[in-house]
Amino acid sequence: MGCWSPAGTSWLVAPRSEAADRHSPAPLPGVAVLVGFARALRLAGVDAGSDRLHAFLRAVNELGPALRADVYWAGRLTLCGDRDDLERYERVFAAYFGRGERAGHATPVPAPPPLRLVVRDAAESRTASAGDDPGEPAASLAGSAEVLRHRDIADVTGAERDQLRRLLAAFTLNGESRRSARRRPARRGEVDAHRTVREMLRRGGEPARPRRHARTERPRRVVLLVDVSGSMAPYADALLRFAHAAARGPRTEVFTIGTRLTRVTRELSHRDPDLAMRAVAAAVPDWRGGTRLGELLRAFLDRWGQRGMARGSVVVVLSDGWERGDPEVLAGQMRRLRRLAHRVIWANPRKARPGYAPLAAGMAAALPSVDVFVEGHSLAALERLAAVVRGADRA
Repeated sequence: MGCWSPAGTSWLVAPRSEAADRHSPAPLPGVAVLVGFARALRLAGVDAGSDRLHAFLRAVNELGPALRADVYWAGRLTLCGDRDDLERYERVFAAYFGRGERAGHATPVPAPPPLRLVVRDAAESRTASAGDDPGEPAASLAGSAEVLRHRDIADVTGAERDQLRRLLAAFTLNGESRRSARRRPARRGEVDAHRTVREMLRRGGEPARPRRHARTERPRRVVLLVDVSGSMAPYADALLRFAHAAARGPRTEVFTIGTRLTRVTRELSHRDPDLAMRAVAAAVPDWRGGTRLGELLRAFLDRWGQRGMARGSVVVVLSDGWERGDPEVLAGQMRRLRRLAHRVIWANPRKARPGYAPLAAGMAAALPSVDVFVEGHSLAALERLAAVVRGADRA
């Protein structure tokens, strides 16, 4: 298992750098930290399955890395599968382990010398490492990211918020797969009569092996309704950044709900998350206002949902369920939404609080029409939400 080299023309096996050899050993990142990194890669779209994860853990164990560079190359050579994985890997690695002296896009260096075994005694190792700065261990950087995954978004500090934003930018969100009417050539499936006849004509009428085809699968549309009212203020920025990462997909629509309904899919199309957030801030007029969930859900269904946006889609409501209007209106519109959508998911950041019960009038009215009710207070909770949207809970 390997990954394309920076030159993009050959498979690269990277020896340990001389800088790494000069440093004294640092504690290995824990297995949970490395598994968490592989999980973040999968969420970013890298096919880092169990076989690649096992190879990654073995590589890290063999290297015993003291530098971020060792973890970087161990993961790059085992977790990446093709050229398309490189950009995602760079982005997730920088977010998960922090940015240090070793980056994926280094300046060109001469071809590495042949690998050789170097044996150093303990005294030489201590002398070489005495005057060097070992840098920030990868274990501490990744450990902080793992702790941050489970922290309530409302409680993070300024530095943690920056790291949280980098991790959110690495997300991808795909809807549950469905069988399409389109068909593609396949080894198994129904006989494709047209292709079989064409093959026989190409052979001059001689018998030919039957050609087969099967239905393709495509992800369902995902519709995100993000509550930006006053009660959701501590979570609104993180949830909109989650929506920005989701909007990179071609079949994702995003709306904000508060006192008005605002479609922000176009604003979130900016590649840079900060530019996208500024565009959303300019487009949304009802930041930190009240909440009229029932009326706004009816407006969404009348203008977009009934005409096709909600039909067969996975609709995700990110809200705490506080309702200033009539709860019966919300209950009726949720039933209407449930009849149109393939699945209705509600993510409530308040659900994670000890002793929580859905006693708010809006939440109680909506729950009978909700297929899955999940938490939405932390990065780990949003990872679980992404898995539910993908249909992993029904696999």
